[in-house]
Amino acid sequence: MKFLVTGGAGFIGSNFMHYEVKKYQSDMFVCLDALTYAGNYNNIKDLEGKENFKFVHGDITDREFIDKLFLEEKFDVVINFAAESHVDNSIKNPSIFLTTNIIGTSVLMDACRKYGIKRYHQVSTDEVYGDLPLDRPDLLFTESTPLHTSSPYSSSKASADLLVMAYHRTYGLPVTISRCSNNYGPYQFPEKLIPLVISKALKDEKIPVYGTGENVRDWIHVIDHNIGVDKIVREGVDGEVYNLGGHSERSNLEVVKTILKQMGKSEDLITFVADRKGHDLRYAIDSSKVESKLGWNRTYTFDEGIKETVDWYLNHEDWIENILSGEYKNAFKEDK
Repeated sequence: MKFLVTGGAGFIGSNFMHYEVKKYQSDMFVCLDALTYAGNYNNIKDLEGKENFKFVHGDITDREFIDKLFLEEKFDVVINFAAESHVDNSIKNPSIFLTTNIIGTSVLMDACRKYGIKRYHQVSTDEVYGDLPLDRPDLLFTESTPLHTSSPYSSSKASADLLVMAYHRTYGLPVTISRCSNNYGPYQFPEKLIPLVISKALKDEKIPVYGTGENVRDWIHVIDHNIGVDKIVREGVDGEVYNLGGHSERSNLEVVKTILKQMGKSEDLITFVADRKGHDLRYAIDSSKVESKLGWNRTYTFDEGIKETVDWYLNHEDWIENILSGEYKNAFKEDK
């Protein structure tokens, strides 16, 4: 089969590309990425030259370009990781989130309809469910939890999910959706919590923590997320939504302290800052559907995964510096 993987040079997408290209050598994978600020060609550069991998530079919102790409490549499956995903940025500038996350999704699905794609998979987020109270650990997000968004980012992702299901019901497009909790692992852009803490701690800089740091997230290793996406794409039922959670709830402050302890850095680096607008209190996912229906489960505990992740960044300081300096933006041009 031939797969189009959009956003394949970003954090989760690039990890997915490495996993798939290695595991399914008889399948062909086309990685499409616009290489906006969070897309890093260095993340997938070492896949170039593999017989079952091809990189294409382009934007999912460019309807003419997407139509031509589908016509030429004749894809069987489309997996859409491409998205603007940083909540703070969505608060400052919602419009780009609406364009990429909603319009881009519609452009892809129109091409899928036109060219008879066998499966369109939308990679979504648990943030579409809103949040849960801190004092109710018994409450979890299920696939039937009503959508209740808190930010322009989560609103754009929820809108895309609704559009995906509308295309399934109206046009019969074969679709699946996965909604995942907070990811961690290699290649994550340093604006996100874990790599931000590591990059600042390396330089003994102050580490900003929103509010009191009590907000809780359910953490999943990016590899476990991608194993789940792979199972859903290949074995999932058309028209179904599947939650992928880590069963590893931690407060933001707890995560920061865990990283500092592993790095041998003082907690005095922590500085509390004004809370994010509309900051969700707690995320927690019930993954029982994908576990029982598709046999998916996690391979990492948080303690194992965070140690391995911190070690990866400490062994790849040049990767972090390349991003902080902006040099990474030249990687694709230099290679070509």
